[in-house]
Amino acid sequence: MSVETSTSVVAGARSRLGEPCVLLKLGEVVLKGRNRDMFERRLQSNIRAALSGMGVRHDVRQRHGVIAVFLPEGTSVETADAVARRVADVPGLVWVHRAWRVAKDPQAVVDAALALVEDRPEVESKAGFAVRSRRRDKRFPLRSNELDRLVGGAISETYSLPVDLSNPDLTVYIEVDRDEVFVFTDGIPGPGGLPVGMSGRALVLMSGGIDSPVAAYRMMRRGLRVDFLHFSGIPFTTSESIYKAYALVRALDRFQGRSRLWVVPFGKAQQSIKASGQDRLAVIAQRRLMLKTAEEVARRIRAGALVTGDSLGQVSSQTLENITAQDDAVRMPILRPLIGMDKTEIVAEARRIGTLEISELPDEDCCTLLAPRRAETRAKIEDLVRIERRLDAEDLAVQLAASIQEYKIETS
Repeated sequence: MSVETSTSVVAGARSRLGEPCVLLKLGEVVLKGRNRDMFERRLQSNIRAALSGMGVRHDVRQRHGVIAVFLPEGTSVETADAVARRVADVPGLVWVHRAWRVAKDPQAVVDAALALVEDRPEVESKAGFAVRSRRRDKRFPLRSNELDRLVGGAISETYSLPVDLSNPDLTVYIEVDRDEVFVFTDGIPGPGGLPVGMSGRALVLMSGGIDSPVAAYRMMRRGLRVDFLHFSGIPFTTSESIYKAYALVRALDRFQGRSRLWVVPFGKAQQSIKASGQDRLAVIAQRRLMLKTAEEVARRIRAGALVTGDSLGQVSSQTLENITAQDDAVRMPILRPLIGMDKTEIVAEARRIGTLEISELPDEDCCTLLAPRRAETRAKIEDLVRIERRLDAEDLAVQLAASIQEYKIETS
């Protein structure tokens, strides 16, 4: 088939580029066998929820192995780009492409590809390019390799670009679907993982530090919907830590939506622990009481697990013996997604997801109320149980859970 590639065709190609849309690539969801439909439905629901506050009409449609977000005719490129950036935060997606939707006609595909490449910097620098086609609809008259040659030949002839199939600087992707053809170049990497909500609900113990927000994000990527529980030193500290926890939850909300932050006034309980006279055990005793309180809150909100930002050996409370002593405090599973990560890895992830700068802001954390000169690294459970008997820890945890306050997360 001959294809005109004159200057006039290139000039007119942009007007026939098609309509902007967003093409979403699924990750491990496609491996779910008979349950795949259930995962895909949840993912579609999460995509719609993510877009609901943008004020943009959209139509989310499932395709074989991909999801397409169609936008109204006349939608601007800027709006389509904003939609792509928004859905790029939805767990379950591995790639998000701002694509052009064109008619299932070879000439229309060529025109769209020429217009798409026209303003690329690679054209100016005469960089190598490649065309990668995928024909999901076998009724299309050209095979994938034939479409590659057709479009590649038109681009090479029009812009004098060399073909480089091994290491191209520019790749034009073409996907032939049931009702249309998608043409696109670059993409935005998504979080991957599973759709939020597929794995149940958990409660994250959210401090103002670097670790717990990263732990929350990792669990959302595994399909958990998470709520957040923050322990404040009030009345012996200011509200700074609450504002900081709120800011962290707000930053994480874009991955799941409808997040909830609960705050426990923990200062008086900490004073009671400090007055017990067991200075070296105070930190672990505090952690156990926090976990008992969190377990009670989790039962009330119907969460099935607790999540912490513990990393093995990072601080004295996170030795193997002390982690074991903390696990003994509750019956509910405690998930520790950072357990094998070092601080450098955690900081890098916090920077990537946008929580690091918030975590580094100064605040008066409740943990500063209990800072012994030397903390126990090998706490014995029987010693901790004796402290808890004197404190009536079980009743105290119930009282603390009853005193929680919910903070509504306002999304931008």
